[in-house]
Amino acid sequence: MALLHRNSKKSTELDLNKGAFAGTSMTLANRLMDVGIDGKGRFDSADHVAQRALQESGGDVDAAIEKVIADHRRLAAAGGFVTGLGGFVTMTVSLPANIAGFYTLATRMTAAIAHLRGYDLRNPDLRSAILLALVGGEADALLKKAGVVSTGRLANLATRGLPPAARMVIDKAVGFRLIAQVSEKLLPRLGKSIPFAGGVVGAGLDVYLLNKVAKTARIQFPVARPGSPGTASASA
Repeated sequence: MALLHRNSKKSTELDLNKGAFAGTSMTLANRLMDVGIDGKGRFDSADHVAQRALQESGGDVDAAIEKVIADHRRLAAAGGFVTGLGGFVTMTVSLPANIAGFYTLATRMTAAIAHLRGYDLRNPDLRSAILLALVGGEADALLKKAGVVSTGRLANLATRGLPPAARMVIDKAVGFRLIAQVSEKLLPRLGKSIPFAGGVVGAGLDVYLLNKVAKTARIQFPVARPGSPGTASASA
C-alpha cells in the first residue's frame, strides 16, 4: 500500500514543529484537500468526477471506479497537465509543481473512489483518511504520532469522531512527509520513490505509483454500510 517508501525508524520520528518545511506542511495538506477534493477552476471536484463516471457507466459502481482510475492514469501520463495543475498547490507551498500536481491527482482519485463507495467527502475525518492514503505504509506511524490507535482500514477514521487537534496533527504530518521526500539531501536518496510527472523519473513511474494509490484506495475504502457515521447516507 506504500506510495512513499518506509525508509527508517528515524523518518517516522521527525518533529513536525521543526525544520524548514514545518510551517508549510499544514498548508500543503489543506491545499490538497481544497483542490484535490473540492476542485478549483476547471479542475473538477472529486464528487463531480465520481458522479460523471457513474452516469457514464450506467450506474455500475465498480465500472465507475475503473473509469475514474483509468481517467486519472491518463492524466498522470500527461506531464504538462500535471505540472500546470501543481501550480494551484505550489502558490503557497515549496514543492515542485509536477510533484504537487501528481499528489493532487492522487487525492482526487482517492476521494472519488471513496465517494463512489458511499462516503461523505464533507466529513473532516474522512478527508484526513484520504490524505493518509497518499503515504501508504507510513499511515500507521503518522496515526501513532497523533495519538490515534489504528483500527484497520483508513475509512474507519470517518466513524471515530477524531478530536480536531488529532486531525490537525494527522494532516500536518502527511504534508510534512510529502514535502520531506523532496527536501534537501533526501532527494538523491529517495529519487526512485518520488513521482516526477514527465520529469527526471518519467510519466511511466507516475502511472505506476498512481496504480498503487488506486489499489490502496480500493482496500482502505470498502463499500460503506448505509447509515454509518461518515457516510453519505448518514449525512442525507
